[in-house]
Amino acid sequence: MTPNILKELLHAVQSGETTVDDAVERLRHFPFQDLGCAHVDHHRELRQGMPEVIFGEGKSVEQIIRIMTVMADSGSSILVTRLDSDKAGRVGAVFPAASYHDDARCLTLTQRPAGQGGKGRIIVVSAGTSDIPVAAEALVTARFLGNEALSIYDVGVAGIHRLLAHHEVLCTASVIIVVAGMEGALPSVVGGLVDKPVIAVPTSVGYGASFGGIAALLGMLNSCAAGVTVVNIDNGFGAACAASLINRI
Repeated sequence: MTPNILKELLHAVQSGETTVDDAVERLRHFPFQDLGCAHVDHHRELRQGMPEVIFGEGKSVEQIIRIMTVMADSGSSILVTRLDSDKAGRVGAVFPAASYHDDARCLTLTQRPAGQGGKGRIIVVSAGTSDIPVAAEALVTARFLGNEALSIYDVGVAGIHRLLAHHEVLCTASVIIVVAGMEGALPSVVGGLVDKPVIAVPTSVGYGASFGGIAALLGMLNSCAAGVTVVNIDNGFGAACAASLINRI
């Protein structure tokens, strides 16, 4: 349930196009719907400006389809994160209008245009090609939430000239999401180059002493660049949600 859908329903009741009983039936399952395996939060977009999103990892295909069905019936657009290609193929057979974003491991079903909710541009930067899955999750999420978003990939500190070549583009952003594994140095560099909020995303990419992203996380938390904030390891989705909220201010 989006604010626009609710307004349309109330206008329809006011104009007599919809009866009060029909409106009550449409609102019957709000604010949430108990499916047994999940409580689908239909009012999240009304409260937070962002709809409920399905975390696909750990859920069965049947559970995902059941949740998507009730969300689709309510008129919501749908984002499923952390969905592997096998599950996506089986879900897509039930929802042929859905799109699977392979790099991001995300599936989207757009029932209504998101609109341009953001006032500026979100730029997603990845240190290495191996960080693209997390960066792509952030990119897909940012666009799903109605932001103009673009990506700059493989510009890590091992070849800093690659990043500097994009300096003018970086300065056009309202918010920058920087995704990096290994030692996690790239957000500090970006933060030192621009006067924009930088959201750092550590990834689990790296050799043994990276400890599955802990080294990058600690490096980012200890950044000497002002204005750098940090989300959890591999959490491209969370970074995009925070960037989207900042981009609306």
